Amino acid sequence: MVYLIAGLVLFFGCHLFSSFRSRAAGRDLRVRMGYGPYMGLYSLVAVAGLVLIVIGYGAMRPSMVVWSPPVGLKHLNVLIQLFAFVILFAAYTPTGRIKKTLKHPMLVGVKLWATGHLLANGELNSIILFGSFLAYAVIDRIAVKKRGDNGPPADVKPALMGDVFAVAIGTGLWVAMLLWLHPILFGMPALPQG
Repeated sequence: MVYLIAGLVLFFGCHLFSSFRSRAAGRDLRVRMGYGPYMGLYSLVAVAGLVLIVIGYGAMRPSMVVWSPPVGLKHLNVLIQLFAFVILFAAYTPTGRIKKTLKHPMLVGVKLWATGHLLANGELNSIILFGSFLAYAVIDRIAVKKRGDNGPPADVKPALMGDVFAVAIGTGLWVAMLLWLHPILFGMPALPQG
């Protein structure tokens, strides 16, 4: 559990530091260090945290079962993940209606992804991992709102192709994850058994 917690502290620590850092002239660490060095250090800490998360999560298997979710919630999670993937990719495609409406689709996608996994998994390691991602996404959304970032500018007209790309890429990755990638990457089938 130590590796998992250490990884979460490193990974989310650098993300939250970046969210809450001062952006005032002369106090912005990213400006003082320079964009390249700042992002290099940020990336190094985030990757180290991610590696520790993977090691720690795996080391906790099998984990204590806190609750046993009904199979119906596992099926619901499969559907939630479809929406999570589409919304997540909307953050990286040209501004469409999805991005325009949700303002910060990456954070919404992470919230959906984490919530679905919390519904479908009752092991302690899963609750710690997915609960941490959900808490981070909520806190980061508050930080984004506090600094006045309201998503795409009001004068940006939504482009249909942004939504088409988000739906196509998100659905494609969801299918690949469901049928092949989840067992390979995470050692567990994505489709509920039973």
